[in-house]
Amino acid sequence: MPTHDDAAACATRWRWVALTPALLFAAAPALAERPLWELGLGLGVLSLPHYRGSDQQHTWLLPTPYFVYRGDILRADREGARARLLDTDRYDLDISLAATAPARSDDNRARQGMPDLAPTVELGPNLNLLLGRGEGWRAQFRLPVRTALTIESEPRSIGWLASPNLALDFRAHGWNIGVLGGPLFATRRYHGVYYDVDPVYATASRPAYRAAGGFGGWRLVGGLSRRVGDWWLGAFASADSVRGAAFEASPLVRQRETVAFGIAFSYVFATSSQQVKSED
Repeated sequence: MPTHDDAAACATRWRWVALTPALLFAAAPALAERPLWELGLGLGVLSLPHYRGSDQQHTWLLPTPYFVYRGDILRADREGARARLLDTDRYDLDISLAATAPARSDDNRARQGMPDLAPTVELGPNLNLLLGRGEGWRAQFRLPVRTALTIESEPRSIGWLASPNLALDFRAHGWNIGVLGGPLFATRRYHGVYYDVDPVYATASRPAYRAAGGFGGWRLVGGLSRRVGDWWLGAFASADSVRGAAFEASPLVRQRETVAFGIAFSYVFATSSQQVKSED
């Protein structure tokens, strides 16, 4: 199931609506005067596997709100929604937010008769270490560690996950382009939500299974975005592999490589009169 890792995945636009990896970020241009906040609305098409390792996909047509806030501490921009705790020339630490999409078990052959997968929100610290930068490009090591909570009538914690990654952002011909990749790790409890098969749900073709914690596979994400006048355009694609994952033997893993992709546009109809210095 895609998380929205930072990747750094479609920044705030996709995180809040499409619930996908955060990737449509800027590429470290020079500081410039920009509005404190911007607000817009548009449409997006998003295609996601039901969960990582699923052999079924779901496509949504969704409203795509565009919201940018360039505060000193609170930020909502191409790198997602976060609260900056520490900011230096070489590294920064923030509290970041991500989310995942729901999946109905009745719509999934592998999970027939099992509980639905609730949408989740993920919150936790994120360390960004600058590896290098130049005119229009930036390379970083990122280490987000988040706790996941279900979004339902009685929310519950489902464990922790971490996704250390290498990220390259750059700007070319007016486009902001980002690529990131790295391994995924999570607690047993988190893996269990998606890959456990309790004995009560076991069948002849779906034996009981208990997932272990630890290594959860790999993810590679790429995205691009562009502002053209009052219009924002963006797209992303991600590839996931669960080969070698602690839960690879689960009968719910039907496909070891999965892909997700999306495209969106938004019309920016309101901006702040107050200007601030920003790289975004």
